[in-house]
Amino acid sequence: MKKISFFCALLSLTVAVRAQVSSAKKTVKPVPKSSTPGVQLKTLEDSANYAMGLSVANFYKQQGVTKINSAIVTKAISDAMEGKQLLMNEMQANSCMMTYLNKQQMAKSKTNIDACASFLASNKSKPGVITTASGLQYEVLKQGTGPRPSASDTVTVNYKGSLLNGTVFDDSYSRGEPATFPLNRVIPGWTEGVQLMAVGSKYKFYIPYQLGYGIQGSEPTIPGGSLLIFEVDLLSIKGK
Repeated sequence: MKKISFFCALLSLTVAVRAQVSSAKKTVKPVPKSSTPGVQLKTLEDSANYAMGLSVANFYKQQGVTKINSAIVTKAISDAMEGKQLLMNEMQANSCMMTYLNKQQMAKSKTNIDACASFLASNKSKPGVITTASGLQYEVLKQGTGPRPSASDTVTVNYKGSLLNGTVFDDSYSRGEPATFPLNRVIPGWTEGVQLMAVGSKYKFYIPYQLGYGIQGSEPTIPGGSLLIFEVDLLSIKGK
């Protein structure tokens, strides 16, 4: 998960809360009143600050947070804005938020994580399926005779990617155009798996979420904790 600056989000929320309890100095065109009891959006500044609060709230909802203790949040805002003694420093705050958000995302992705584990446990015993030390599973659909790439190579491939439920999220075959990319710039399951292939081969990969897009996924097409299934044709290796 990308590093999240707790204080950046907190600052945005701070501006929203403080603006709601103070009067704007300059009146602009009328804006619709808020339906929230006790809060009226009388100026553009009021509306903009309320929008900042919505932005922060929506961000954390997307991270899986379903409940916020507004009293503690308000305390942190007040302490930071008024220069009071803080209960934690920025490093501690970032570490805390990362741990908490990971926990929330793990809970949000639990259904996919469990489905991934169940599928891989059953799939590994099927004829032709090989499981590597990392947990990657693959089948050889066609074995080529060309060279094999290293992690630093740039490869050209055709591929189709789908979820466990059969939903196709990417397909170079249907686009009619192969993809070319450095092998060390893709998800770990691809970096490991394509190195097993010789040019001219076609493999089927079953990539656990730990080697794919993790518990956060790649929304909106790939939910967190998703198993990824790829069919891959290795067409060529740049320079080989």
